[in-house]
Amino acid sequence: MSVKGNLVVGQSGGPTAVINNSLVGVIHEAMEHPEIEGIYGMVHGIAGILNEEFIDLRREDAQTLEILRNTPASALGTVRYRVRDADYERLLEVFQLYNVRYFFYIGGNDSMDTTNKISLIAQREGYELHAIGVPKTVDNDLMMTDHCPGYGSAARFVASAIRNTAMDTEAMGDSGPIKLMEIMGRHAGWLTAAAALARENAGDPPHLIYVPECPVTLDKIVEDVRTAYERHGYCVAAVSEGVKDPSGRELGETAAPGDVDAFGHKALGGAVDVIAEAIRAKIGIRARMDKPGYLQRSFAELMSSVDREEAYAVGRAAVRAAVQGETGKMITLARRPGPTYVCETGLAPLEAVANKERVMPGEYLSVECNDVTQAFIEYARPLIGGPLPKYARLAKYPVPKRRR
Repeated sequence: MSVKGNLVVGQSGGPTAVINNSLVGVIHEAMEHPEIEGIYGMVHGIAGILNEEFIDLRREDAQTLEILRNTPASALGTVRYRVRDADYERLLEVFQLYNVRYFFYIGGNDSMDTTNKISLIAQREGYELHAIGVPKTVDNDLMMTDHCPGYGSAARFVASAIRNTAMDTEAMGDSGPIKLMEIMGRHAGWLTAAAALARENAGDPPHLIYVPECPVTLDKIVEDVRTAYERHGYCVAAVSEGVKDPSGRELGETAAPGDVDAFGHKALGGAVDVIAEAIRAKIGIRARMDKPGYLQRSFAELMSSVDREEAYAVGRAAVRAAVQGETGKMITLARRPGPTYVCETGLAPLEAVANKERVMPGEYLSVECNDVTQAFIEYARPLIGGPLPKYARLAKYPVPKRRR
């Protein structure tokens, strides 16, 4: 028999366009289980527990929750806080004080580590707590899952953005023939690679794609750009913020020593700035730059329908797993083999996910380190929720010139 008690759910790290679907999934499923009494949301992630800042999610009306499913960013507020060893005793104290028996954390690598440690300390102290990690990240870099909720919508944004800026670049003629777009991804290039989904025909932009998994020299990038420009009359390149040279140094590594976030992640200065300057110096052409930044993870108008439903499904699956007695696990997405895309939820031990990163495999990367393969396209295309809208090109029938 499942233990009776209260549920606490929180959101952590960088939000996504669909993260609130996982929250609503948790709430909806929790309401169907009588053993779950209070349904509490922690304000600003784990900090909400430490500060005893909770909101009563049972009191939210059904319409609000339905609209929330189409609302980006973290409705509960997010946090980037590395939990200290001393904090875990405080967390357990709060759980006991509020009779919290079900804990769900919606987040990425670091959030899975926090959830795992909370589960372990509760077991060590003999306190029955069911802690489940709910995956979320536009980086798509969590282990043990085919893909991560949040990635499909961000991938759709990237493909749309690169296609639109490419049309603008081509139309500008001589005044804007080279465009570089910097895309999120410190160590994994999944999101940058999604730019390839913008292509409909051979020769369509992006002409070049650079990801961290495939180190490349600055000189090679410049030559690639020169070749693409000469072939097409313009060049559009998708560049990961974490693209590296063969020595392992990130091209955008211009931050001062010690300039890191709460988890020790080094700040990056701007890979496309470095590349643009090299293009200007060696080719003599000004390269224009786009840096969509947080738009990549929060643009709800380009939400993938597949991503939306899967984010909701992992929230519901987390509650089902917890009331069935599971703890120390993360919900996963498993793709069924076959030509038709079908995905199911599963479970993986948090210790196999925490503080690990899943990078793109070699089969998804081109030999020249400047593109992706058809295998990646087949992997990623189902996740963006259908094809991008059709665009037209004028046939441009020339009117004969009249000469006197």
